[in-house]
Amino acid sequence: MAGKKIGILTGGGDVPGLNAVIKNVVYRATTDGHEVTGIRLGWKGLTDLNFDDPASVQRFILPLTRENTRRIDRTGGTFLHTSRTNPSKMKRLPDFLNPSDYPSAPGKDGATTYDITKRVLSNLERLEIDNLVAIGGDDTLSYAAVLDKAGFNVIGIPKTMDNDVRNTEYCIGFSTAVSRAMDAIQRQRTTVGSHERVGIFRVFGRDAGYTALYTAYVTSIRCGIPEYKFNVEHMIDLLMTDKKNNPSNYALVILSEGAQWEGYQIKEYGEPDAFGHRKKFSVAEAFSDELIKSTGAETVVSDLTYDLRSGAPDFLDTMVATTFGTMAYDAITQHKHGLMASISEGKFAMVGIPDPKLGPRKLDVEHMYNKERYRPSYTSKEGWPMLLSHP
Repeated sequence: MAGKKIGILTGGGDVPGLNAVIKNVVYRATTDGHEVTGIRLGWKGLTDLNFDDPASVQRFILPLTRENTRRIDRTGGTFLHTSRTNPSKMKRLPDFLNPSDYPSAPGKDGATTYDITKRVLSNLERLEIDNLVAIGGDDTLSYAAVLDKAGFNVIGIPKTMDNDVRNTEYCIGFSTAVSRAMDAIQRQRTTVGSHERVGIFRVFGRDAGYTALYTAYVTSIRCGIPEYKFNVEHMIDLLMTDKKNNPSNYALVILSEGAQWEGYQIKEYGEPDAFGHRKKFSVAEAFSDELIKSTGAETVVSDLTYDLRSGAPDFLDTMVATTFGTMAYDAITQHKHGLMASISEGKFAMVGIPDPKLGPRKLDVEHMYNKERYRPSYTSKEGWPMLLSHP
C-alpha cells in the first residue's frame, strides 16, 4: 500500500470529536508513508473545487501533516470546516460549471436540482485520491453511499449528537451532547426552583429522540420524543403533579426538536437545506404556551441545541473518535471499502454504510420509553449493551 493518498472530509453539523478522527488518520497514515489530503467544507470542497483557479484550490484543499494536525484534537468543531452540500441534488452550481453537462430533476419544492457526481469523481481523480474517509451523519453518509455505488473507495465514520445513524449504536458527539445537556439542566434547577416554575428544555433530535431520552435518563425528568406522540393534557398533569410534590415547587421536562403531541403540527420555516430539511420553530415554546394556557403556571424555556455541540469533546467522544479513525485507516490498508466504523452490540465493528433509503435510526419505544409516565424506561436492563440499545 506504499504511497497511497487518502482524502478526508467532514460534513453536516459540527460535533466535538471530529478533530480526533482527523488527527488519528493523519498520524497513522503518514507514519506508514502515505499522504493525507483534507477536503475543506465537506462535499462542497469536491463540488466547488476549480483547478483553474489557484484561490479555489487553496480554499478547498489542505494537505494534512503531523505538524498541522498536532494540536487539533484539543478543541471542538472541525479543523476542515463543514457544509450541508449534497452533490447529487444541487440547486445552484458554481459559476464555472455548465448546468447542461449534468443530469437534472425537480426537487421536493419544484426547483431544479443537478447531480454532479461525475464532477466529484473527476476532482477525486485529479487529486489522485485513492481512498476517501467521510465523517458525517445520515445525510453526509448518504452521499458516501452514492460514491461507493459509483465504484469509489469510501469509508464512513458516523457523527451526530442525535445518535441516529443506522448500523451503529453510537455516533461521535453524542456523549458530549448529553453531558452538556445534563450539566445545563442541573445548573438551571436553581433558577427554575427559585421562581417555582416549570423548566422546559429543547434539544436537537429532528427524527429521533436519543439525546432527549438519554438526558432525561440521567437527570430523572420527563421527556418528549419524535417517535411517540404524547397526550398534552396528561403530560401537563404529570408535570404539575411533579411540581406539587417537589419541596421546591418546580418541575422539568426535555423535548426533542421533533417531539409531537396529539393535535400538534410541527411548524417549519426557511428554505430546505441540501438534504431537504427545514428549520423547526421551537416545540418548547409551543408546549410552554399550552401549559400556561391550561394551568397559568410560569415557565422557563431554554434552547440547549447549539451549545451542546460546541467546545472540546469529553472522554468517551475522544476515545470513540480516535478508535473510529484507527478502524477507518485499518480498513483502507486491508483494501476494504463501502464500510463504516460503528459500535454494534456494545463492540467496535466495521459495518456497511447505511442504505440512505432507510432514513435515520429510531428509538425502540416499546423497550426504552415509558408511554404512561413519559420517562425513559429504567427497568430490566440486565443483558443490555452499555449504550442501552435494545439487544
